[in-house]
Amino acid sequence: MPAPAPPLARDAAGVRRATLIGLVAVLCWSSTVGLIRSVSEALGALGGAAMLYSVSAVLLFAVLGMPRRAQLRSVSKVYLLGCGALFALYEVCLSVAIGLAQDRAQSMELGMINYLWPCLTIVLAVLCRQQRARWWLWPGVALCIWGLVCVLGGDGEQAMPWWQALAAHMYSNPLAYALAFAAALLWPVYSVLSRMHGGGFNGVGLFVLLTAVVLWVQWLAVDTVPMRWSWGVVLEVLAIAVGTALGYSCWEHGIQRGNLAVMAAGSYFTPVLSALWASIWLAVQPGWPFWQGVALVTLGSLLCWHATQR
Repeated sequence: MPAPAPPLARDAAGVRRATLIGLVAVLCWSSTVGLIRSVSEALGALGGAAMLYSVSAVLLFAVLGMPRRAQLRSVSKVYLLGCGALFALYEVCLSVAIGLAQDRAQSMELGMINYLWPCLTIVLAVLCRQQRARWWLWPGVALCIWGLVCVLGGDGEQAMPWWQALAAHMYSNPLAYALAFAAALLWPVYSVLSRMHGGGFNGVGLFVLLTAVVLWVQWLAVDTVPMRWSWGVVLEVLAIAVGTALGYSCWEHGIQRGNLAVMAAGSYFTPVLSALWASIWLAVQPGWPFWQGVALVTLGSLLCWHATQR
């Protein structure tokens, strides 16, 4: 009978396993932008998002079960209340922003703004003394911002200076772009605080349920477009609900028990996978500036990750 592994080896194996589980979220999230946009076209920005997170919450509770009172009493209130609010705000901002996009091409741009969060997560972890980094972290951040400028510059606005083209582009739909930038800032804060205060408790089911409740309240409070259901829409809702439930459950497990830097590095490929999937699913062919921006955001994020490695 083989001797049991020493505690340090078991701990290292557990960290690797949790990290791999967390990286599953990258594959799940890659389809988010395209499917959210497709569903919102049929059900509306608020109605589509509310339906998606309602189904996701049901799936999460079916798989993970309802948390017990004893568990909730032992969890940090900062995690339950603060991280729960941040999670719900992030989801509302992202889903509504994509739903408010003027067309499918703009929804892909809004998705790229959201994917600033990998480099911002490392920046925040460094500022909170949760991670050390070398000086080339900041050139990596600059590359991400440059890539975003390329994405938002557009193909037909090259006659004016880039800053004017950027301002004009965002002014065409200021609320959607503001929500997308807010989402890019909220998720890093959530990830870092969840790691600091989660204590190993996975509250993503409660957070997704809170998101659904907030969206339904908004849907009831404002005038919305009627929902147009079809079997194709039903399948899209189920697909993204499964992906959302699986992705966030895996990510929550990974950020609390795995290697945050490795997970962030893996997530840096989400912009590329998401852009490819969205362009195929939405039948949109972005121009060269968009793909150049995607490459720069990914390269800058990888440089940020490399700056954290010893």
